[in-house]
Amino acid sequence: MNQPDIPPVLVTGATGRVGGVVIDQLLDAGVLVRALTHRSEAAATLPAKVEVFTGDLTVPESLDPALSGAGAVFFVWTAPPQTAAAVVERMAAHVRRVVFLSSPHQTPHPFFQQPNPMAAMHADIERLIAATGLESTIIRPGMLASNSLAWWAPAIRAGEAVRWPYGAAETAPVDDRDVAAVAARTLYQDGYVGGDYVLTGPESLTQAAQVSVIGDALGRRIAFEEMTPDEFRSLSEGTAPSSVVDMLLAAWSAAVGQPAYVTTAVADILGTAPRTFRQWAADHATAFTESSDGSEGSEGS
Repeated sequence: MNQPDIPPVLVTGATGRVGGVVIDQLLDAGVLVRALTHRSEAAATLPAKVEVFTGDLTVPESLDPALSGAGAVFFVWTAPPQTAAAVVERMAAHVRRVVFLSSPHQTPHPFFQQPNPMAAMHADIERLIAATGLESTIIRPGMLASNSLAWWAPAIRAGEAVRWPYGAAETAPVDDRDVAAVAARTLYQDGYVGGDYVLTGPESLTQAAQVSVIGDALGRRIAFEEMTPDEFRSLSEGTAPSSVVDMLLAAWSAAVGQPAYVTTAVADILGTAPRTFRQWAADHATAFTESSDGSEGSEGS
């Protein structure tokens, strides 16, 4: 199905976990797609039908060619905040609508109410968007299911126990594919202007239970061992800013003994139930057994 009457949609964060799937979803719907990438060589990783533009959020004027003639933008902020106002201003000068990938910082649940520099930046960008009069939709994924790959896959590939803090903390991991499908739907279909959607998976699971679910997908038991917050801070040095580490620890601490915040937004928009974490784990099982170069990892018990 082609939709030639719809101006092209520009996807920022085009090679990211969500942006790449947004592109696929838009193409499947017959929408013309533009992709903004930081490096020209990224074009080789994108579908041939996509028109690729090189631009940099820290150089707002570099976005003009990609924005000119576009109708909507899937907006992911991946830069320091200093140029956000200028970028939003340029978007408003060129396009009619924007779908912004934000975070659930307004959600009245302890997990999302911890001091969080990223959430503060998201809130500022939302205010900038609102001030322009752009037709906007805000989507707020909670914990992404794919975070477990970055967090736990190295130990699982090595056949080791997963050592992690606050195993009893409950979250409702949302499948990246569901987030992308919601974003795509709100970009090319009417009825979502002014929408503000918190996206979660369908069930509350402790972090230890999530590791167990991954083990079920692999057909083996994966041991979970509790790590102290101080150990986590030490291990995270050099890999994540201390403010992010502190935010995660505070959020997980606040989520112990609290069922996760669960919404029906994915089902409401897509008309289908959100994927469970069990479905996600089954579909990504090989990612927990192969290293990044594609070789097999250890299959220890």
